[in-house]
Amino acid sequence: MRIIKATLEHLDMLAPLFVKYREFYGQLPYPDSTRSFLHKRLERGESVIYLALPDDDDSKLMGFCQLYPSFSSLSLKRVWILNDIYVAEDSRRMLVADHLMREAKKLAKETNAVRMRVSTSSDNEVAMKTYESMGFREDTEFKSYILPISAD
Repeated sequence: MRIIKATLEHLDMLAPLFVKYREFYGQLPYPDSTRSFLHKRLERGESVIYLALPDDDDSKLMGFCQLYPSFSSLSLKRVWILNDIYVAEDSRRMLVADHLMREAKKLAKETNAVRMRVSTSSDNEVAMKTYESMGFREDTEFKSYILPISAD
């Protein structure tokens, strides 16, 4: 398995799997909007997306992860938010997520980040176990809140 950094050239391969990821979390597919969203992130350099590919096939996407940069005012350092990670159904149980997260961790180290953050749905036990096996730990220092912004 190879892990590569996505470019606009990978958009046609990435967008369909990203749609499946969104559907996994109960969202409607919106393939055109999804492709446009990913195009903007890559074109503007607003995120880093890693792709997992088999060693012998450049056209098959096994999984992806997307990281967004942020910063910690308290530590005065960069933080990476591992916002999206998904493995294709036929590539599960092959350690694809582990390989993607190792590459993400490498990016965090190379950019002198103080930490990487990840969230998942509270019932996604498989993801929680995977994150914990990679060294993530539950944040007990801070409680997170969200403020939904309606389109009124």
